[in-house]
Amino acid sequence: MDAEDGFYERLGAGRFLATEATRGPWDPGAQHAGPPAALLGRAVEERPGGRADMRLARITYEILRPVPIGPLEITTSVLRSGRNTEVVEAALTAGGGSGPVMLARALRIRVAADPVPAVAPPVLVAPPGEAAPAPFFPVPWERGYHSSVEARFTEGAFTEPGPGTCWMRMRVPLVAGEKVRPLDRVLVAADSANGISAVMDFGRFVFVNGDLTVHLHRHPAGEWVCVESRTSVDAAGIGLVDARLHDEKGPIGRVGQSLFVAPR
Repeated sequence: MDAEDGFYERLGAGRFLATEATRGPWDPGAQHAGPPAALLGRAVEERPGGRADMRLARITYEILRPVPIGPLEITTSVLRSGRNTEVVEAALTAGGGSGPVMLARALRIRVAADPVPAVAPPVLVAPPGEAAPAPFFPVPWERGYHSSVEARFTEGAFTEPGPGTCWMRMRVPLVAGEKVRPLDRVLVAADSANGISAVMDFGRFVFVNGDLTVHLHRHPAGEWVCVESRTSVDAAGIGLVDARLHDEKGPIGRVGQSLFVAPR
């Protein structure tokens, strides 16, 4: 399979090449944070010696610098390992650089050997079949994240300021030639919460997230992930994105992002 058929091409152990499918909307040489977030999440799950009886419950990303489109390398380390929980850190380095451009720290929790009572809210959002495909805001290049992910809004739009509820589905796999995993789908979509509930005009204001935290209480199922997002901004230029995550069976978790907001 050609590298263009995925967000990344695998070059070897922990080494990847980003394709144009990862390109974000602001800089032709930089990636949208969704694909590298998913790549780090997969590295946490794939790490050598990883326990099959644990599942990702929370992952927090520090976006240190824009992630360039090009060769990438991922390293992982275990910060804490216990009977019921473990904390794993993953670092993404670009082009043999001197330091990471993105860090992830994940909490994994042991899956109960015997079922416990499930307590969860019912389905809260309209299904993707009831929403029409929606365009991203204008992007000056043809290929990128905006063309690699399908978006359908049941509330709001990328081009309308205010809260938004958006179903998203990957059009290409995370890694060319490899099966898409449920966690891939969630993490590729989660960083779009900021854009889904943008409360200010893209042309007049910058509102960039320097972090991303995803909590999951249930393992996602199906091709579609819904991000139900709200944004709050203080006059000091600090904002917060708070979003609920859903699949077609119901809620699966939450997303949080801290924003830097300023006039352009």
